[in-house]
Formats: sequence, structure tokens, C-alpha cells
Amino acid sequence: MSVTENQIEYVTATVGGQLFGLPISRVLDVFAVERMTRVPLAPPEIAGVLNLRGRVITAIDMRKRLSVTGGKPAGKTMAIGIEHRSEHYGLIVDAIGEVLKLPAAGREANPMNLDPCWAAIAEGIQKLEDRLLVILNVDRILDLQHKTLAA
Repeated sequence: MSVTENQIEYVTATVGGQLFGLPISRVLDVFAVERMTRVPLAPPEIAGVLNLRGRVITAIDMRKRLSVTGGKPAGKTMAIGIEHRSEHYGLIVDAIGEVLKLPAAGREANPMNLDPCWAAIAEGIQKLEDRLLVILNVDRILDLQHKTLAA
């Protein structure tokens, strides 16, 4: 984690109107998805694979991973590039936000009323002035064996 004077930096994005953050130390890059190839018989969370600068990346549809319903936002498809166990992934999100530097002491445990799909992959929350930032755990996001509690 990028920690400076008890502060942590997060790359933020939204999925289904909810703001979430990933520790900047786990983020390789942020990019627009140009072309994606579907993978037959893959779990629903796998949107496909894509080529990013000569590297094959597995794309994870965060809307499906979090059981978010409703139409996808218009505009370019955006992704957050991460690495996990020497494999590269792109987390497909609705919109990319900004990098926030927040006090480490401000992080709280998941509230009891946090949606179970989010709680399964969240490390906690951070209260901002006008909303909550859900802090996601990259390892849990990519544990596709651990199904969310979606119906």
C-alpha cells in the first residue's frame, strides 16, 4: 500500500453508482477497453480476454461480480489493470474516478447493512464528505471460486 504519513492512496471507480477504491499499490494502469474476445463456457464474471500492449489480460465484469443490474453507462468501457499471482486482469467498471489520499485511521470495518455481494470482497469503508468509499480487496475480487451471494 502506498502509505505516506499515515495516509493511503486509492484509485477510485464506480460500479452501479457505488464508489469504490483499490489501493494504488495494486493498480498497474487504467485504460479504455478497445476490443475484447469472449471466452466460451467461462463464468459469467469473465467478460473475456483482451490484448493490452502485447499482454493477454482477463477482463472481469465488475457489474456481474457484484450483481449490479440495470443498463451499462454510455461511453467507452473502462478498466483498472491489476496483477494477481503473476497474471494480469482488467476490472471492467462503469467509470474511473480520481486518486484519493485518505487518512489510514479513517478506515472502518464493513457496516452490517453493506450489500452481501460487496461485503464479500470489501476490506472496509472510508467516509467521505458526501458518500462512502468501499475499499475492495483485490485477492477476494479475483477469487472466482468464492461466489457472491447473488441470486
